[in-house]
Amino acid sequence: MLDEEQLRQEINRYKKRHLKEDTEQEVVRSHEYMQFRRENLPNHLSLYEKACNFSAKYLNVKPDPKKAKVMKENLRISHLNVTPAGAFSFSIVWAIASVFLGAVIGLVILNSFFMLILFLTTGLMGLIIFDKLPQYFANNWRLKASNQMVQCIFYVATYMRHTSNLENAIEFAADHTAPPLSLDLKKVLWDVETEEYESIKESLDSYLESWRKWNIEFIEAFHLLEASLLEPSETRRLVFVDKALEVMLSETYEKMLHYTHNLKNPITMLHMMGVILPILGMIILPLIVSFMGNVRWYHISFLYNFILPIMVYFMGKNILSQRPTGYGDTDISLHTPDLEKYKKFLIKIGKFEIKIKPITITLIIGGFLFLIGISPLLIHAISPDFDIGLSPIIDESSPCKRRYCLMRYMITDSNSTKKLGPFGLGAAVISMFVPLAIGIGLHIYFTIKSKKLIKKRNEAKDLEKEFASGLFQLGNRIGDGLPIEIAFGKVAKVLSGTKTGEFFAVVSNNITKMGMSLRQAIFNNRHGALIYFPSKIIESSMKVLMQSSRKGPKICSQALINVSQYIKEIHRVNERLKDLLSDILSSMKSQISFLAPAIAGIVVGITSMISAIISKLGGELGGLEGSEAVGVSSMPELFKQGIPTYFFQIVVGLYVIQIVYILSVMANGIENGSDKLNEKYMVGKNMKGSTLLYIAIATIVTIMFNLTASMIINVT
Repeated sequence: MLDEEQLRQEINRYKKRHLKEDTEQEVVRSHEYMQFRRENLPNHLSLYEKACNFSAKYLNVKPDPKKAKVMKENLRISHLNVTPAGAFSFSIVWAIASVFLGAVIGLVILNSFFMLILFLTTGLMGLIIFDKLPQYFANNWRLKASNQMVQCIFYVATYMRHTSNLENAIEFAADHTAPPLSLDLKKVLWDVETEEYESIKESLDSYLESWRKWNIEFIEAFHLLEASLLEPSETRRLVFVDKALEVMLSETYEKMLHYTHNLKNPITMLHMMGVILPILGMIILPLIVSFMGNVRWYHISFLYNFILPIMVYFMGKNILSQRPTGYGDTDISLHTPDLEKYKKFLIKIGKFEIKIKPITITLIIGGFLFLIGISPLLIHAISPDFDIGLSPIIDESSPCKRRYCLMRYMITDSNSTKKLGPFGLGAAVISMFVPLAIGIGLHIYFTIKSKKLIKKRNEAKDLEKEFASGLFQLGNRIGDGLPIEIAFGKVAKVLSGTKTGEFFAVVSNNITKMGMSLRQAIFNNRHGALIYFPSKIIESSMKVLMQSSRKGPKICSQALINVSQYIKEIHRVNERLKDLLSDILSSMKSQISFLAPAIAGIVVGITSMISAIISKLGGELGGLEGSEAVGVSSMPELFKQGIPTYFFQIVVGLYVIQIVYILSVMANGIENGSDKLNEKYMVGKNMKGSTLLYIAIATIVTIMFNLTASMIINVT
């Protein structure tokens, strides 16, 4: 007599042996999922896995059960093979390592209390950040996956319209949906095949629970699709299938409305905390540095180039994590390998084509500009007393014996062993090349990697705008009884002169003149129509056409009509969303393109003038040390050490570049969701304009204010 466990095992063996259409398919799917996971999991996640597993091996600290449950769910969503104890242990290991390195490097080696504080702050921030990383990874995964949800429901609904099989429909959607949602769907199939769940419905329902807090419409749509399997009437079954897609689209639209309404206050706070207040606060920094002799430029850099950008970045990511389901474009080169070459700088010589990696050009141009920017440091390292003066008037109190020194260093103690600098207008102007090198370098790198691909994708988008009506006509012709191959030619003639007509004409010519099959005419790697129109929507539409054509012309016709309706609905939602976001996005773009670099440039000019005046006051008061006036003898010490404009400008310039990068990523995320290609294009475009504007304003204002300061000094 078999017990309950043995009976269950026998039933599972029977299902595997007799109920699978293809026993080899299980092995293929399992292997595909693991390979797919390795290929699509980002490198930083793989490194995070290794770090957590290493920490768990040597310091296995378990979080409290409530926290561990949340961490486990976040790790499962991110497809990370990490335990909550491993993730928690890694944050503690990082904090311990930072404290140890701070004690050794800061106190023992460098004898610097600042370095100790730096490492301790890094450890504390790392403890907080790494403890929240599973949640951050899960939110980032949700943001990316949510952009494919509408398309996923469409694929499942399209397949179930002609074949009432949920498992095959999910497999069809997994093959045609972009990562990372495709990885989630493959995991649903994987869990059934590894017997973690007995049926596809149980596995799917378990996966959908992870979206209950974030995308309830996604769950409702799948439940409607599951309910369609129980309907005995074909008409009722199709009603449920169509309702699933309708629910997904309508609720997506409503959630986008609420998101845009609630977005204004967080964006305003981000602008004030991350841009306006920090940059305006820089105006008083020269005075702080002058009256607090222990404060140096690297202290300010630690605050402005490390702590503030991290805070602003995570504030922005928190805003993006609340973005509801939408539709996001993908990098077309990922699906069309022939376009990969457009990520490089191409030089054509006859029939030959030289491909240069963008990082090479970036390092050459950026490195050259950077060397110019640090030339004052290099010159003074070779010749400490080197300087350039504008005026021939001899001034014995000046280290270079000229009144207007452009690149002077300043002695800071009586033993003449420590010097502070470089000071002077010349060094300040030359320092502009450091942010210029970084900003232009980033512009070159991201522009080369994205500009040509964006152009190709925009051409495809022009086709997408009119493709819905073309699909509708194609569906009607097929529904009238015309063979699909002939229908392409007929519709191409009707739509002659349009992008859609060109696409259909390429398909028709491939069939009639090159003797290709319909599949080859569309998907061929060398001559297929999709090579000339690399669009994910068009590609998915043609895949639906091929899949539904197996079920007859009526099913194929209805499927194409559904696709056209889908494209129209998505276009309507996106256009309405852009209209709602127009005020917020215009504000962000003005911050990126004008306000942040302009304010920062003016601040640098004011700082340069204040530093020049304070430096002169220090010299003037130095001559009164013998005076009997109360407090005069101690006054020169307050003005002997000030932050050089050279370093201050570099700190401000780097902060401007960091803020422009963060705001560009945010603006793209709010408008387009997880669209990495457009993100690179926006960063490259904004980096050029903002950097050049900042450099121009900072240079002009610095020269003007220094001339004003020199006039004031001459008068005094």
